[in-house]
Amino acid sequence: MWSRKRIFLYISILLLVAVSIKVYYDTNFFKVNHVAFQTDKLPEESSVTIVQLSDIHNHDFGEGNESLINEVSHVDPDIIVITGDLVDRKTNDLTDVFHLVEELITQNEHVYFVSGNHEWGNTHTAAIFAGLEERNVTILDNTNTTITLGNQTLTLAGVGNSSTMHDDLIKALAGVRKENYTVLLSHTPDISDMSVSTPVDLILSGHTHGGQVRFPLIGGVIAPDQGFFPALDKGTYEWENKKYLYIDSGLGTSLLSIRFLNQSQFSVITIEAE
Repeated sequence: MWSRKRIFLYISILLLVAVSIKVYYDTNFFKVNHVAFQTDKLPEESSVTIVQLSDIHNHDFGEGNESLINEVSHVDPDIIVITGDLVDRKTNDLTDVFHLVEELITQNEHVYFVSGNHEWGNTHTAAIFAGLEERNVTILDNTNTTITLGNQTLTLAGVGNSSTMHDDLIKALAGVRKENYTVLLSHTPDISDMSVSTPVDLILSGHTHGGQVRFPLIGGVIAPDQGFFPALDKGTYEWENKKYLYIDSGLGTSLLSIRFLNQSQFSVITIEAE
């Protein structure tokens, strides 16, 4: 008959193996998260689909990011947005980064980017920005653009990374018309500058990694700028009536290269006419 110590040892080993497998899976295999928002600012029975890629941190999903590229292609979105931390601050070789954006831009002419803290913390910041522009990725730091898709018009605005003091919300929203549905790209999920009068309908953010490690009933364990048990870690938050913040938990990792109960993901955001 087995002793209690031996039973405890076997159970501990099984738990350790199970946790290790889950960590590996959540870190290296991504899922696609779908979320929808409704508005009366689009023509009846119309919709716009946005793929949001966030916090990749130069992580590879398949050779040359083939798995990620193929899945985005399968979605066939109207717009692709990258909400910061495309690179890690330690990234020196930008080959894979630029290969990814080259593949995205061949799929879709509407690829937009706002900076994250790791772009600004990297020693190759200028080369990163120049390389994106050379590949026809539109950088939206502190500016906005109007996009027409058939009979649909929406405004896409972007604010520079706030945690490194590169943000200017007033400049980002200059000239934005309230009658257009407006999406604001912001790497950090900071809504402290938002008010009822702010002409923004939806904010798409990242930065938090969803806490990177999550537990049932508790949520995310820690997030940049928020510390332990962050209030804004992932998912949808209504910050004013029919005005939403959506935080994507991202694809990569930083500091510790692990995820647990918080699988890597990118998001498909559908904006639908009411």
